[in-house]
Amino acid sequence: MTNLDILQTVNTPSYVIDERKLRENLEVLKMVQDETGCHILLAQKAFSMFYFYPMIGKYLSGATASGLFEAKLAHEFMPGKENHVFSPAYKEQDFAELVQICDHIIFNSFAQWKKYKDIALKAGVECGIRVNPECSTQEGHAIYDPCAPGSRLGVTLDNFKPDKSEGLAGLHFHTLCEQNSDDLKTTLQAIEDKFGKYLTDLKWLNFGGGHHITREDYDINLLIDCINHMKDKYDLEIYLEPGEAVALNAGWLVSEVLEIIDNNIQIAILDTSAACHMPDVLEMPYRPNVIGAGEPNEKPFTYRFGGPTCLAGDIIGDYSFDKPLKVGDKVIFCDMAIYSMVKNNTFNGMPLPDIAVLHEDNTVEIIKSFGYEDFKMRLS
Repeated sequence: MTNLDILQTVNTPSYVIDERKLRENLEVLKMVQDETGCHILLAQKAFSMFYFYPMIGKYLSGATASGLFEAKLAHEFMPGKENHVFSPAYKEQDFAELVQICDHIIFNSFAQWKKYKDIALKAGVECGIRVNPECSTQEGHAIYDPCAPGSRLGVTLDNFKPDKSEGLAGLHFHTLCEQNSDDLKTTLQAIEDKFGKYLTDLKWLNFGGGHHITREDYDINLLIDCINHMKDKYDLEIYLEPGEAVALNAGWLVSEVLEIIDNNIQIAILDTSAACHMPDVLEMPYRPNVIGAGEPNEKPFTYRFGGPTCLAGDIIGDYSFDKPLKVGDKVIFCDMAIYSMVKNNTFNGMPLPDIAVLHEDNTVEIIKSFGYEDFKMRLS
């Protein structure tokens, strides 16, 4: 029985995570760790399915968080592993808890470092400052570019205060988004040019996330060279925080055709919403691949996929098929493990998709189902 046959049997809507592919990705990341001695952390903002944290912890050094709740999730489900956190600014009540569960805390400004320095160091936490090398390597995704003019993320060279850096163990940068290692090399040159003179006094350098390490065309050898260069030249421990690379191409979103209408084009209404179940489709924006589908008009029958919400722009994209779609057909979206479960919502009272696992023995297990109470509990 093929994956496609198995997915046709799943209730909709459902996120289905491919355990085999997830493990393959983790094996690639572990190889990079083994080859270089670097520390690779799961960026939970992309994939927070804690059901898999015990597996992930067997391959990676730990996890990184964007706030208290993610940090607590890693502490609970990846015990004994490294637990890092970064935030543009911390709330005092959150910080008191973070220093009890995190071993690394990254600050976004020297003002935040000054405010929390004594608390963090007293707790034995290793601290770092996020820097902005002002080196943009992205095209077309300004919303995800931390080096864009006026960025709120990271300290620029003009605002870097070496006289205030006593007690800091490392620097952190995060400038990439779904990029290859050539862009990392470019960014590292900017880091060396602007902040290199400070690196020799530090313990570690964190390359942040956005590294598409498990993508088929990713240049892993260049990544290894980049890591070893910074490690050897400055005598540093190196950290990377990939999110997408951990679960890239390791999941699907299975949906069903509810209705087909004609308004100069054929429109298929699904039980899956771009706005609710895969928000990056609208935010990036992008058009996810669908199993068995081609580009518009590439195949004989073209449809526009729309969600069941009242939002006029709840449109997933246009797709073509070899034969006409009908009500009840399954539509399977690819690469839906990342930035889906972590960003979904119940706008319009939309039900959240089930979360399921396609195990390595080709059985499917529903890990979590959601209902009315999950919608209601977020309201008052």
